[in-house]
Amino acid sequence: MSDAAHRLLILMVNTDPRNPEECAAPFYYAAVAAAMDHQVDVLCTATTGKLLIKGVAETIHVKPGESKTVYDWIKEAHDHGAKFWACPANLELFDKIEDDLIPECAGVMGAAAMIQDVMDGKCRVLTF
Repeated sequence: MSDAAHRLLILMVNTDPRNPEECAAPFYYAAVAAAMDHQVDVLCTATTGKLLIKGVAETIHVKPGESKTVYDWIKEAHDHGAKFWACPANLELFDKIEDDLIPECAGVMGAAAMIQDVMDGKCRVLTF
């Protein structure tokens, strides 16, 4: 099996933090894939990018009355080895800098880097 078959890119572009029920599944998939020893990169862009800003995911509960927050889902995936990336354009959009991102975020991944990996066949892609 090639390295590309072991790398999963989860592109979160349509998951809206204002709809909490949308927010757990991508991180669950990331945790499962990482636990299966696949390299997992999660790129959060557009409105989803807000989830990587400190203080945002900690306040979102997927299910009313549930103690587990979206940030807990992120930490669980990260603990299994998933890497999280912010979109640099989002930082500008939200008037934030890298220091404003949660510690689980590995840094920024620009559109060109992501597109190059996809076009080179270096990863499989799931979108949420």
